Amino acid sequence: MPKTVKPLTDNQCKHAKPKDKQYTLSHGGGMGLRIMPSGKKEWILRYTKPYTKDRTAIQLGIYPATSLKKAQSDRDKCLVMLADNKDPLEVRDEQDRKSEQLKNNTFRRVAELWMEDKRRKGKANPETAKDIWNSLQNHIFPKLGKRPINELKPKLVEAVIKPLEAKGSLELVKRLCQRINEIMAFALNEEFIIDNPLAHIKKKFKAPSTTHNPSLEPKDLPVLMEAITSASMAIPTQLLIEWQLHTMVRPNEAAGSKWAEIDLDNNIWTIPKGRMKKIGTTKQWEERKDHVIPLTIQAIAILKQMKPFSGHLEYVFPNQRDRQQKAGPDSANNALKRAGLKGKQTAHGMRTMASSTLNEEGFKSDVIEAALYHLDPNEQRRTYNRTDYFNQRRIMMDWWSERIESASNGTMEELKGSHGLRAVN
Repeated sequence: MPKTVKPLTDNQCKHAKPKDKQYTLSHGGGMGLRIMPSGKKEWILRYTKPYTKDRTAIQLGIYPATSLKKAQSDRDKCLVMLADNKDPLEVRDEQDRKSEQLKNNTFRRVAELWMEDKRRKGKANPETAKDIWNSLQNHIFPKLGKRPINELKPKLVEAVIKPLEAKGSLELVKRLCQRINEIMAFALNEEFIIDNPLAHIKKKFKAPSTTHNPSLEPKDLPVLMEAITSASMAIPTQLLIEWQLHTMVRPNEAAGSKWAEIDLDNNIWTIPKGRMKKIGTTKQWEERKDHVIPLTIQAIAILKQMKPFSGHLEYVFPNQRDRQQKAGPDSANNALKRAGLKGKQTAHGMRTMASSTLNEEGFKSDVIEAALYHLDPNEQRRTYNRTDYFNQRRIMMDWWSERIESASNGTMEELKGSHGLRAVN
């Protein structure tokens, strides 16, 4: 008949004295209080491992930090595991491993894994990946990068992004919320977290206005040029705006211009497809080519003016804070606001002005759309019409640059109707 063990009392545990050798006071159910010669007292549970049937022991805590009541509760949990053929030591090791993993899985570390995954799957070209990483590096990592990802909560993230909303950078706020959520979704799929508390974080902030690309009328091109040239802005910023206006590209494409993309022997600028805004279905996008832009005399003059500023750098229009990076995506917009055009003209809206002007002057819509790198909505026409209208675009772009130049000089009316229909027919 098994020997009955009388449970220990807290008073017995408290007054147990050390001896020359360690010894154990039994409590029952395999649990006991081991007293070391040093005076240290630890709770242990002796048990038989499932399957292997080896005898072993697990520490349940140090007395008195772990009370008799707590140790007994932990013993009971271990006995439940053993009844279910689970080894308490293996369960604890797995919990410790997960705890350590959570500690090491900081938001920045998981973001790195997420970015590697995007690159591996071909979902982020180098330019896009760089833009994404810079936005996280500049605005998120300084405050949240070292935080374990499972500790991120809406209020914590809101406090970091709120100042950007207050500055009016709503597009940036929108992009950051999207990117944070992508990282959280990745973490969820990889089982780094068990839920995503940031799924609705974007609702904490104002949404960008749907009418955020206003544009002046074609007749007001002189007003735009006067504002650009008379405003107090850095020369590279002014030239960036003029470069975008002459080439009819999107703000991000203009800001990311690289000297390596420029061919001055043939007066062309080739933007890799990966740097262009992705339009249409995956299949339609795969069929698209790099955007080859004919450079006008005026556009080349802008490059010559930029040479002293950035000819030795990668980007034609470098970031003023970090010259190894491209100009910020909002540089042109912010400069136009300071020039007194807030609510009247945005950087992206300059494409609207160019398109409206060229359509009014009778240039072919296909040529204009090709210059804007738009996708022909007619699938049948796309199938049979693979031309990029390069020669016609060169003529049209020359006219457009002359129009801009004349608007700067106050002689715009002299060009009206002078090239239009005849130039591309």
